[in-house]
Amino acid sequence: MTDDAFDALLTFVEDELAFATSHYNDSYLDRRVSSRMRRTRSDTYADYLELLRADADEQQALLEAMSINVTGFFRNPDVWAGIREVIRSLTAANETVRVWSAACADGREPFSVSMLAHDDPDIDESSVRVLGTDISEPALETARNGVYEESRTVDFHDQLSFLDDYTDYVEQDDRIYRIADDVKRTVTFERHDLINDDPKTGFDLVICRNLFIYIDNEYKEPMLRTIARSLRKDGYLVIGKAETIPPTLKSAFSVRDARLRIYHREPLETNRLSREQSQSNT
Repeated sequence: MTDDAFDALLTFVEDELAFATSHYNDSYLDRRVSSRMRRTRSDTYADYLELLRADADEQQALLEAMSINVTGFFRNPDVWAGIREVIRSLTAANETVRVWSAACADGREPFSVSMLAHDDPDIDESSVRVLGTDISEPALETARNGVYEESRTVDFHDQLSFLDDYTDYVEQDDRIYRIADDVKRTVTFERHDLINDDPKTGFDLVICRNLFIYIDNEYKEPMLRTIARSLRKDGYLVIGKAETIPPTLKSAFSVRDARLRIYHREPLETNRLSREQSQSNT
């Protein structure tokens, strides 16, 4: 197994399968590729590439393996306590509050936002609209269905215990959990590639947690600029607790809670970035 063989494999995935491998850490990609190699009993990168070229099902399986799908309901409850305060302040000041859960995997994060809005008496849930996006179509299909099967390694009851009584929002049948229609009604899903696709517009809160730890440093800034352009002035950004805002973007975001990685969008920087975007499109 040589570096050249690994590079050839990644080039194939980027050029032929349209997955931006160049944006991700090699260590992350190697873990995902090696997992598929073990499943297919491929001894070398070259062997696996030969299989990949010939097998469309394996191409899809690799793309799914490379998609970042680590998620959960109310992951890191202390962060969700901070998100609760942000949404409270937003709903108090706005008739409509738009939340974007970027890289949402199978939808548990955007559904958590909706459940939180329904559960908190200080939040007007009728004003909250949530968009969940991901690059994985199978993950989005699970999200749209809103049906989750508990495994031996996942305890949904523990995840949902952030709420005093989650049974109003989730129907449980043994190990099957179904999101209630009232919760699903305020959440929509669509495919979006944060690396390659255009910014969104008009969001008050963007939650993008635990994606940037897998991304090479040179690509973090353009992705965060995409998020910045998607936020309304005075909007908020929540990233993972192990992630940071690059120094070059310190003027775009001020810290609301450093420990929880909650940032506030600077209005003046929003205007400057909009001008930069307009100039780049002319």
